[in-house]
Amino acid sequence: MESELADLLLRAARRMRRHQIDSLAPLGLTPAQARALRVIIRYAPLRMVDLAARLDIVPRSATTLVDALEEAGLVARRPDPANRRSLLVEPTGAGLDARARMSAVRREAAEELFAPLSAEQRETLHGLLAVLDDAEPPHDCPKGGHRD
Repeated sequence: MESELADLLLRAARRMRRHQIDSLAPLGLTPAQARALRVIIRYAPLRMVDLAARLDIVPRSATTLVDALEEAGLVARRPDPANRRSLLVEPTGAGLDARARMSAVRREAAEELFAPLSAEQRETLHGLLAVLDDAEPPHDCPKGGHRD
């Protein structure tokens, strides 16, 4: 049964991700770029190494994501006054505007996925997923930290 549960959960997550990919495409963003932008907005200004740690990726991959976001005008880099060798990343006005559109995309994907469930079933699922989520902190934040 656990194997079947895992398969069902993975299929639901893939379906939601496919909807997100399709919905983010008109914004010119990939899910990875959208996630990076959410983290940058939440923790700005953020050093590149800290962004990589929060995303649980290697710094080079964080650089690639920021390059794309910067080229799209969604983030800007500036020197870190505390360490001249480091750069800080922060959202631009366009990046903050994109967050609202990204949030709408996430809501739509969730609404589509959960539409077949009653309000009571959604509440039950929420409780069950919260238990699983609380069982172990995500890799991108320390225990008791903020989730993205």
